[in-house]
Amino acid sequence: MNTAPEPLREVVYRELRTELVNGTIGFDQRLTEPKLSTRFGISRTPIREALTMLCADGLLRREEYGFSAVRPSIPRIRDLYELRITLELQGITRAIADPTIRHDRTILDDELVRWRALALDPPAQEPGFVERDEEFHVAVLRASGNNELVASLLSVNSRIRHVRMYDFMVNGRIDTSIAEHIRILEELRAGNLPEARTLLHQHIGESLDVVLDRVTRAITALSLANITD
Repeated sequence: MNTAPEPLREVVYRELRTELVNGTIGFDQRLTEPKLSTRFGISRTPIREALTMLCADGLLRREEYGFSAVRPSIPRIRDLYELRITLELQGITRAIADPTIRHDRTILDDELVRWRALALDPPAQEPGFVERDEEFHVAVLRASGNNELVASLLSVNSRIRHVRMYDFMVNGRIDTSIAEHIRILEELRAGNLPEARTLLHQHIGESLDVVLDRVTRAITALSLANITD
């Protein structure tokens, strides 16, 4: 069976996204359509579309001439992660406080099947894994039955996605996340809510630690490079 070739904008998008998260593209480096068109050997249209997608991710910002990488704000990252933790833990906390609240078993079962399959065939290490990870956290919160909490989490996710990509560029983090997701789901299905809540809290906290470390290292390295240039 023949498959359609990947759109050029997706090829450019993935390549530049990886370079931005890895720090290959510095904060002071200007990206322009003509230069990127020459580099990839394609027209400006897919280049423009890829740059627009990266701006939507929060990885790039438009300048007067071209685009530049967004410098992450450590205080803002901490604040948004604190909000994320509050929202996600509340999904379990409300069920602990009110025994009549039950997590949706179908959602939990579907997620468990999905993540056990990923454990058998882990995906390659790349920043796009953040989308699968978000789906897990949204599903777990949705299973708790409060759609307003879910809506708030979706909003937070869109604001921290660009820095959460750093989490999945560390060796072993994808495998670790998969294993932790499975254990959280198993505890929820078994009705061990306090244990599930503790595991979820630790899981998100570890992600924050990795993200902050990666972002801080990137900012420091690039700042020193600018001084020595």
